[in-house]
Amino acid sequence: MKRRIVKGLAFGALGAITVMAAVQLHSAPAVAQGRGIAPGLVLPRMNPANGKKLFASKGCVVCHSINGVGGTDAPSLDASTMDPVMSPFDFFAKMWKGAEPMIAMQNNEIGHQIEFTGQDLADIIAFAHNKAVQKTFTEADIPDDIKEHMESDEESGGSHMMMDENGGMMKGGGMMSGSGQ
Repeated sequence: MKRRIVKGLAFGALGAITVMAAVQLHSAPAVAQGRGIAPGLVLPRMNPANGKKLFASKGCVVCHSINGVGGTDAPSLDASTMDPVMSPFDFFAKMWKGAEPMIAMQNNEIGHQIEFTGQDLADIIAFAHNKAVQKTFTEADIPDDIKEHMESDEESGGSHMMMDENGGMMKGGGMMSGSGQ
């Protein structure tokens, strides 16, 4: 009987620690502690609502779509197409794999390479994985200067560059609008 109580307390404590860690990750940056993590690393808080704003204002929406809104030059980033459980580092690794063509497209489409902070990436990744916040994404979220890039792209008849499934470049593409979910 004592052994069962001790085991129950141990599992209860482990569960409480897990919940506390999850709450900490969502409420404020946390210093990473534990096996396999170097001391002093900071895990950013991931804010999908801020990621929604950044996705539009940084210009990601020129090439990528979410909720049926955005460009078609690069893969859609709808949460429904994402792995159900994914490390943000794996998501970034996929971005890194396509970095060269993505930078070329940024230069071609908006005239410069987009600059991100680590926090920007954390928030955009959170947005790319949050169905509820994605459902609220509409054309109204896109700033006018970014819409101008998208409209000039449409007027050119899609003569811009786009990324193929293997990360290579090809001509074509355009803009989607509406609700895809």
